[in-house]
Amino acid sequence: MWKPNIWRTNCSLSLRSERETMQKSECSGGTQLKNRVTGNDDQRTSSGTQIKHRNAVQRSKSSLSTSSPESAGKLHPRPSDKLNPKTINPFGEQSRAPSAFAAIYSKGGIPCRLVHGSVKHRLQWECPPESLSFDPLLITLAEGLRETKHPYTFVSQEGFRELLLVKGAPEKAVPLLPRLIPVLKAALVHSDDEVFERGLNALVQLSVVVGPSLNDHLKHLLTSLSKRLMDKKFKEPITSALQKLEQRGGSGSLSIIKSKIPTYCSICC
Repeated sequence: MWKPNIWRTNCSLSLRSERETMQKSECSGGTQLKNRVTGNDDQRTSSGTQIKHRNAVQRSKSSLSTSSPESAGKLHPRPSDKLNPKTINPFGEQSRAPSAFAAIYSKGGIPCRLVHGSVKHRLQWECPPESLSFDPLLITLAEGLRETKHPYTFVSQEGFRELLLVKGAPEKAVPLLPRLIPVLKAALVHSDDEVFERGLNALVQLSVVVGPSLNDHLKHLLTSLSKRLMDKKFKEPITSALQKLEQRGGSGSLSIIKSKIPTYCSICC
């Protein structure tokens, strides 16, 4: 009679152990599922935080760029920019180093200063121009013809013109021709149209002063003039300049001009 009781006891014990095992497995499965859900929520939260942070950084950069003085100046141009759009800003940061002429002018190496007038500008010389040595002042002013910003453009072209008008200019300018011609040529081959026009005017002004002494150097300048003749807007000013070069250079200048520009018509025809 005692054996069945033992069997029942063993069965009940086995059933209880199976129940406990199932409960443990269910608990562990629920815990793993909960951990997975929590991990996914953490990942979503961290990714959402990163996206919000990235958007905030982009908004701050865009606000800084629009609030900067340079961007504000571009969006709202000053009225004076229409009058002189290439005026240099002495207080702004320059994207490149200043040119040789700009550096010399800033250090007081050019003995004249620009005087702003109500109608037009003028130069004020620190001493009479006729008392100044042309070497290297005339060459420095010729180098300034390639400038593209105010006041360097005005100072260079007006200073060059006024210096050639002083008494004794031919005797001072002729010895400098071998050094002046390459500088003028650099202005004549410049891509900027205004620089080319300043170089052309300076060449005519120089021919008036030095006369036939310029003939030996003309061939170095006529090639660039020939190329610009293809542009309709420069045909008339270049033709006028060639006629003045022929007139000041005498009979010897005509053959030199015709050798480089065969289509040129002499003023004597």
